[in-house]
Amino acid sequence: MSEVSYYSEEGMKKLKDELNHLEQVERPRVSNDIAEARDKGDLSENAEYHAAKEEQSLLELKIAKLKQVVSNARIIDESLLDTSKILIHSIVKLKNLANNMEFTYTLVADSETNIKEGKLAVNSPIGKGLLGKKVGDVAEIQVPSGIINFEILDISRA
Repeated sequence: MSEVSYYSEEGMKKLKDELNHLEQVERPRVSNDIAEARDKGDLSENAEYHAAKEEQSLLELKIAKLKQVVSNARIIDESLLDTSKILIHSIVKLKNLANNMEFTYTLVADSETNIKEGKLAVNSPIGKGLLGKKVGDVAEIQVPSGIINFEILDISRA
């Protein structure tokens, strides 16, 4: 059974664009590499051929997994989301109570995660620990290095 994931329109477009690129650009390139390697002679001792076949296998696996993600993906209407508590696609301003540092994260689906852009996976330990919390709550979150306490300062939508 597959899990449904929720994406913004932008996130869904990125998924579909990546899938299209893999199918329309990468797949023909790899097929061409295999054909070129095959033309070079004895396949049993042809390292280029075996490398291209391995690349093809990995590419097809990646395409299959991405198709599975896209088939289980749903676009979420962010205007209908409740801003009184933290949900997927919430923009959350947090304060680490240990060092008083403040952070702002957007909770997103796993495949949209990008810490440099402030996009945190909803299924990460911090993401799971924040779900359902409200402004003023303190989230006590178990992470590999111990427990971190975050105060929820603000919740908004994009």
